[in-house]
Amino acid sequence: MTTPVTLDTEAAAAILGKSTSWLKQGRCSGSPTAPPFLKIGRSVRYLRSDLEAFLARRRFTSTIAARAAADALSDTPLSDS
Repeated sequence: MTTPVTLDTEAAAAILGKSTSWLKQGRCSGSPTAPPFLKIGRSVRYLRSDLEAFLARRRFTSTIAARAAADALSDTPLSDS
């Protein structure tokens, strides 16, 4: 059995191009737009495979498709501005 690769918040943020505070806020709020995480004791870890899947779900070929995906995750549709 292969041991999954886990990353701490700083490494996960670097891979995603996001701040550590964005990840922390997503965890605390339970945001559907944040990647899943593991809680191991007091440590927070992210599976590399989860981060890769998170990025793959956000890959689009047009801004229209990106907007539709964002609207589907939000209670409030994005404005046109």
